[in-house]
Amino acid sequence: MTAIALRQIRKTYGSLQVIHDVDIDIESGEFLVLVGPSGCGKSTLLRMIAGLEEISGGILDIGGKVVNALPPSDRDIAMVFQDYALYPHMSVRENMAFGLKMRGTDDETIEKRVSHAAGILKIQPFLDRRPAQLSGGQRQRVAMGRAIVREPSAFLFDEPLSNLDAALRVEMRLEIAKLHNRMKATTVYVTHDQVEAMTLADRIVVLNAGKIEQIGPPLDLYHRPASLFVARFIGSPTMNTLPAKVVSDGGGSAIRLKERTLQLVGWSGQPIRAGEVTFGIRPEDLVVCRPEDAWFSGELAVAERLGSQTYGYVEIGEERMLTVEFPRSTPIRVGEPIHVRPNMEAIHLFDTATGLRKT
Repeated sequence: MTAIALRQIRKTYGSLQVIHDVDIDIESGEFLVLVGPSGCGKSTLLRMIAGLEEISGGILDIGGKVVNALPPSDRDIAMVFQDYALYPHMSVRENMAFGLKMRGTDDETIEKRVSHAAGILKIQPFLDRRPAQLSGGQRQRVAMGRAIVREPSAFLFDEPLSNLDAALRVEMRLEIAKLHNRMKATTVYVTHDQVEAMTLADRIVVLNAGKIEQIGPPLDLYHRPASLFVARFIGSPTMNTLPAKVVSDGGGSAIRLKERTLQLVGWSGQPIRAGEVTFGIRPEDLVVCRPEDAWFSGELAVAERLGSQTYGYVEIGEERMLTVEFPRSTPIRVGEPIHVRPNMEAIHLFDTATGLRKT
C-alpha cells in the first residue's frame, strides 16, 4: 500500500527550477533514503513533504489524501531535524510532551506516550533534565522521542546524525534501524552519508540537480548503477572510471584502454556498438596478477590501512590513479609496482556522451 505518493512534484524560486517533476511511490512501512550531493534538492523535497516548503507544481498524496494545501500540523507526519530543535528552557519530558499539549491531548495519554517513547529510546533517566545537560546523542534521542509520541503515519529525518562524532553516528544509526524494525513506520530519511543510506534504506533515491538519477534497493544501485553519476556517487571509495573505446574485433567486441585492446570475454551485458565509452570497475573487483596478465600496471603511490581493509592508490600514468582493494594481510609498500586485472563479470560500461549505462 502506498503511504506517500509524489506526482510530478516541482519546486521553483522565481524562474529557477530546483526540483524537476519528481515521481516517487513510498510504500507503507518502507524506509526510503534520499541521497545526493549538496544542493541537489533532497532537503527541499523532504520539506515539501512536511509542508515547510510550498509545492510549485504536482500532487503530494499522504495516506490517500492530497495535502498540497494542508499545513504541516494536518499532514500526520513528524519531522526530526539536524539541529534537534529542542526548547532549552524545558525539560526532556516537557519537550516530548509539548506537541501533544498543543493538540489538547489529555495528561494521562501524554504521560503514557512519553513514558513509552522514553523506554524505547532508553532516556528515562534524563526526563527531568534540560537539553543543555545532555550529550549530542541524548539530544537526538529526545528529538526522536518527540516525534514518536505523536504516533504519526510517517517520520521524516533531515540529516539527523550530521552533528555527531563518528562513533556516536554509528551508535545512533543502529538505534534508528532498531527503532524502524520495531515500529515499522513509513520513513523518509535525508543524508549525504553513503554508509547511512546503504545500511538503513529499503530503497535509495539518488538525486542530481533536482532530478532523480535512480531509485532502487541499495545493492542494486551499487552493482548496477544506471548512470556514471550514480556509479561515482554510490560506493566509498568511489568506482574507478577511465575513458575507453569499444571496437569490433573479429566479429566480437573488444575494449581499448590506453594503448591496449582487450577482448570483452565474460562481459555479462548485451552486445554493444563501437564508440566512446567510460570504463568502470570498483576497487574490490580488481585482482592482483602477473605482469603479463595485467590490464593495468603502475606504482603504488599511497596505501590506506583501515584494519579490516587496505586500499592502494596506483598511478597508471597520465595523472591517473586507480584505487585497488587489497586483502588486509597483503604486504604492500609505497613505491612498488602493482599489476591488476578486472573481474570480467564486474565491469561497467557507460555512454560517455549521455553518462547512461550500456546494457
